Amino acid sequence: MKREPLGSPTRIMIDIQTKRVYEPAIPRDGFRVLVDRVWLRGMTKKDVQSDLWLKDMAPSTALCTWFSHDRSKWEKFKKRYFSELDAQPEAVVKLLDAAAKGRLTLLFSARDTEYSSDQEEGEGCVVGQVGGG
Repeated sequence: MKREPLGSPTRIMIDIQTKRVYEPAIPRDGFRVLVDRVWLRGMTKKDVQSDLWLKDMAPSTALCTWFSHDRSKWEKFKKRYFSELDAQPEAVVKLLDAAAKGRLTLLFSARDTEYSSDQEEGEGCVVGQVGGG
């Protein structure tokens, strides 16, 4: 999906992957960022093994409630979610700054790995442009 760039038009190549937080951490993960809005019930920081928790990168509770993993709403969900991300430039820049240093793994808890907001974060950031706001 093509997105409008954030900030100035400085292009960088970044390596972002997504992974369920319940999968074991491996060295190839690089910098691990948890992108869920709430902490995962029953999991410790040691269990999650994230380098950063960016709650602001997760979709809002209202958007998640509306979406309710209804695949027929996927395209509208993506548009609304990208609008939310556009309103969080500091969090997006923080994520992209981390990605510019090496591989970045976005950790999420959703069971549906095909229709997850984290897939969209990676998709939007990989082709996006990085700027200073």
